Amino acid sequence: MTGDPLLDLVHMLVRVIEVVGITVIVLGAVIALFRFGRESWPGATGDRGVHGLRSDLGKAILLGLEFLVAADIINTVAIEPTLQSVAVLAGIVAIRTFLSFSLEVEIQGKWPWDKAR
Repeated sequence: MTGDPLLDLVHMLVRVIEVVGITVIVLGAVIALFRFGRESWPGATGDRGVHGLRSDLGKAILLGLEFLVAADIINTVAIEPTLQSVAVLAGIVAIRTFLSFSLEVEIQGKWPWDKAR
């Protein structure tokens, strides 16, 4: 605790958003595995298989990453706006953007600008 109630509130908000992001990824993975197991069970009528698992898991990771990026942005802008923290944020956002882009291509099976397929 810093002693500043507003700063403490922002710290708490950042931690809550981070926990939400992590929870979304973990719950999404559990649900994706559950759906995969249910649809892969002998006699099941689902035909999504591994593609469905990858799609569900990718969507959960994308959503969780959005929450984690939001928490990083709030943390950098509101709590410690130094040049070094902004540079670290830029690196984190660049890596997470690349991951999000890669996951989106993996889920959709096509480039985002390739609408014809």
